[in-house]
Amino acid sequence: AWSPRAWDTTSRMAAVPRVPETQDITRIERIGAHSHIRGLGLDDALEARMVSQGMVGQTNARKAAGVILQIIREGKIAGRALLIAGQPGTGKTAIAMGMAQSLGPDTPFTSISGSEIYSLEMSRTEALTQAFRRSIGVRIKEETEIIEGEVVEIQIDKPASGGGEKRGKLTLKTTEMETIYDLGTKMIEGLQKEKVQAGDVITIDKASGKISKLGRSFTRARDYDAMGSATKFVQCPEGELQKRKEVVHTVSLHEMDVINSRSQGFLALFAGDTGEIKPEIREQIDQKVSEWREEGKAEIVPGVLFIDEVHMLDVECYSFLNRALESAMSPVLVFATNRG
Repeated sequence: AWSPRAWDTTSRMAAVPRVPETQDITRIERIGAHSHIRGLGLDDALEARMVSQGMVGQTNARKAAGVILQIIREGKIAGRALLIAGQPGTGKTAIAMGMAQSLGPDTPFTSISGSEIYSLEMSRTEALTQAFRRSIGVRIKEETEIIEGEVVEIQIDKPASGGGEKRGKLTLKTTEMETIYDLGTKMIEGLQKEKVQAGDVITIDKASGKISKLGRSFTRARDYDAMGSATKFVQCPEGELQKRKEVVHTVSLHEMDVINSRSQGFLALFAGDTGEIKPEIREQIDQKVSEWREEGKAEIVPGVLFIDEVHMLDVECYSFLNRALESAMSPVLVFATNRG
């Protein structure tokens, strides 16, 4: 928690200005067979380049996928499925991955095999529902108050005995103002963990106390004769120290289902043991998301659901998929098979 005087300032704050929207989420990417693919490798006329964006060959199929993407972007293909047929190793999964990458970095991409839904400890329709909801992203916008400035000086008073609470003062400045903040133990630990020193430009999230180091100020560029290649120089912030920042998080509907379905739901996300999720929970989440959409707090990001070995699905699965595709929030469904 903050110390009682953690945010006592020596100057009065004016109206809180806003700063542009930023992305503050770190995504964990694993290296896999298709992690090098960055798009379909098409030019502006939707003609496929021979080698581009990690894709090689299959020019006709890539062009056809590009045409489908254009229709998706214009919102004219909701509730349709796409079938890719070809021998093993001809690039069916690669084209589906390229479609997801071309739709944007936040677009969810889920890949499942037609045969794996039979071996899960849940019904087939539940497995398909979870795959569908993994492929629908929700982009949530929220505003947070931050303090952004260049560090002029950090003073930390350590008790002579070695025990007791640390106290300190942090002087921050922008091009227009300078303010001294009293620091509590948590803030001092945060500054030491980030190795913040005079001349660094930092942001502090007022709600969580998270400290982020943006880089060194240009005015301190000549402090040292040699600098590491990772050293980044930024301008001293302008205007007020205290600003409002709009942060964007993208989560899938399935992640929201899991977190709300059980007491230790957040841990279940990492364990992978989600089990069957009750329809009432999904209805509540859909209702909440639609409320956020009306208020302008969130928007839906339809992703791509790729089902390989689609010839393994039975009539029950196809009848369910047919119904699910009619939903307003349906992702783009890509089937792949090597029989045909």
